Amino acid sequence: MSFSHTIHVNTGRPYDVIIERGVLNKCGELIKKVLPKAKSCVIVSDSNVGPLYVQTVRNMLEDAGYKVFINIFPAGEENKRLPVIEGMYETFTFAELSRSDFAVALGGGVTGDMCGFAAATYLRGIPFVQIPTTVLSQNDSSVGGKTGIDLECGKNLVGSFHQPCLVLADTDTLSTLPQRYVTDGFGEIIKHGCIKSAELFELIEKHGTDMNAIEELTARSIEIKAGVVERDERESGERMLLNFGHTMGHAIEKCSNYTGIAHGEAVGIGMLIMARAGESAGLTVFGTSERIEAVLKKCGLPTKCGFTAEEICEAAMLDKKRRGEYMNTVLLREIGDSFVYRIKCAELLDFVRKGICR
Repeated sequence: MSFSHTIHVNTGRPYDVIIERGVLNKCGELIKKVLPKAKSCVIVSDSNVGPLYVQTVRNMLEDAGYKVFINIFPAGEENKRLPVIEGMYETFTFAELSRSDFAVALGGGVTGDMCGFAAATYLRGIPFVQIPTTVLSQNDSSVGGKTGIDLECGKNLVGSFHQPCLVLADTDTLSTLPQRYVTDGFGEIIKHGCIKSAELFELIEKHGTDMNAIEELTARSIEIKAGVVERDERESGERMLLNFGHTMGHAIEKCSNYTGIAHGEAVGIGMLIMARAGESAGLTVFGTSERIEAVLKKCGLPTKCGFTAEEICEAAMLDKKRRGEYMNTVLLREIGDSFVYRIKCAELLDFVRKGICR
């Protein structure tokens, strides 16, 4: 039985997220409905995803009447840098894209972040379409309009808010993922359950990474994120909750030089650290961290990182969630109930020591 689910994201510039097996094969006609006046486009993909899906997407877009150009960049978080963005600008220029033309982000979270940032800043903003091909990007990064690139000193320190015109999540593309990148994506699905839905968390406890349940998990996960984004598009309040596990997670990624630990893995460890720290401080219901640890293990995600509290906190000091002498972190009262916890930077190390993965 085929699965098709559409979620409408009612932001300042509304758009649909379509979750459907095989939707890649009709991406041209779906994009044409949203961008009927466009003449040209650039497909941005990386060296892993490009050989698998670029030709299919190109054919569909050409069949829809678009003139198509391609930009392929080297895969990997370590390439999420300004020089690679400059290469995208050069392709956009070669394609003579106007403000009515568009870019297509075909790939995982790194591709979506980079293509989105390039689209947000080229000609001060052109439309772009997200075609996410990983569990992580389908469940999280393709929705919400956050775009960005890394600097040597930290992750996503340069970026903008730029909502896509359309998101097409083809779950058939997940069949080509190495198992590690299936499990990696579950870090963000678990996060959505932790912060907003005990029911979703229980479904993950039941199914783990069973791909027969991925469409339902993805739909529920995106509905949670879409609701938060609609209520707080620019991250001035509720949207901060989506950062559960991310302050420590980004720091762990930095400590590993963005090569040793994948994003979802780092977020999972970050969630466990904060749950344990919250329990130690009497802010989180005891036993919450035990459930998180168990579901991480069930999904094949790590629960330890090997870095000290000192190393993690030093890396976290450059996080964009820092506000002067304070850091905005996210804690759980219990599974499905989260809140922003403002802590003095001078007290962060002692707090994290209580939650560091042992």
